[in-house]
Amino acid sequence: ESFKDNLPVWSKIIERLPVTIQLNIYSILLVYLVAIPLGIYSASQRNTVGDQITTVAAFILFAVPTVWAATMALVFICGGDFFYLFPPGGLNSIDYEPDWPLWRKFNDTAWHLFLPVVLLSYGGFAGLSRYMRAGMLEVLGQDYVQVARAKGLLERVVIMKHVLRNSLIPLVTMLAALLPALIGGSVIIETIFSIPGLGQLGYESVRARDYPTVMALYSVSAVLTLIGILISDLLLSVVDPRIAFGRRQT
Repeated sequence: ESFKDNLPVWSKIIERLPVTIQLNIYSILLVYLVAIPLGIYSASQRNTVGDQITTVAAFILFAVPTVWAATMALVFICGGDFFYLFPPGGLNSIDYEPDWPLWRKFNDTAWHLFLPVVLLSYGGFAGLSRYMRAGMLEVLGQDYVQVARAKGLLERVVIMKHVLRNSLIPLVTMLAALLPALIGGSVIIETIFSIPGLGQLGYESVRARDYPTVMALYSVSAVLTLIGILISDLLLSVVDPRIAFGRRQT
């Protein structure tokens, strides 16, 4: 039971877990949807102006602290002192009604989650895009890629069919570390934007010295880390055909 309000810790976690999972699933999808095309573009257009611009932008985004970016977003585009483009917090509007049409509920939730998801994701896709670029440049120098080009295949076919799959192996492996990293980052985002998830619960529990809740949250984080490792291993067997071949051999 919680030291703070004597409620069962598990019930408090179950209540907030879907919010954090939803936030992190959207963030992971955004990270990979941006990182993979950006890495492909940078590798295929190596040393061009576009590659240099994306490289500089990625390093800048990777270096910007999440807490500073979220605070600046509140001040400038969340109705602080300048513009009111996104709500400053919460998951739903003040006038939210359960009997709203489905499309209106979706629009309202998307409006509230868009900025937190972007702020939670920009460091991830900035870093992964560089890993994707480095992986593709390494694969582009392999002999079988040169053979494919010598056969007269289009450059687009060479990249998408022969280079991309092997370049995805490092990114799939990094998924195991990305999931717990996003959960740790959601503590800042959920606290600043008043999102009732596990991150906000953990921050409030630490401040209140609610040790049972903190220990339970560490356990949940450990389980989610193991799930991330398992998903990474399963996807790695799909991306890397050598693993499936070795399994058949044994």
